[in-house]
Amino acid sequence: MTWLEQIKWDLDGLVPAIAQERGSGKILMMAWMNSEALTLTRQTGHAVYWSRSRKKLWHKGEESGNQQVVHAIRLDCDGDVVLLEVEQKGGIACHTGRHNCFYRELQDDQWREILPVLKDPKQIYK
Repeated sequence: MTWLEQIKWDLDGLVPAIAQERGSGKILMMAWMNSEALTLTRQTGHAVYWSRSRKKLWHKGEESGNQQVVHAIRLDCDGDVVLLEVEQKGGIACHTGRHNCFYRELQDDQWREILPVLKDPKQIYK
């Protein structure tokens, strides 16, 4: 059985992928991968995801320049979640211009933004 066959893909042929920042251990984002995205990630050393909304491969940083250099690819105990240990180029992982996608925290029954916008998304995406 190949390494790709050992992954428990969902009915759409996808697996959740968590990007964790190398060094700090912070969770930067979660996205989806199909087998082609995961294969390209392994081959190139840069994170490639599957965009469910656009139905195509998404090379992280292709527009923004904020690429993720992959240092390790891990699989969880159930074989149904991939963890990428990445170096986040440009310091911005989120399309909102923040360091990571988990910038809202539940406080007093309200979602509060706890991380600043580092760069206006209008300057990142054209």
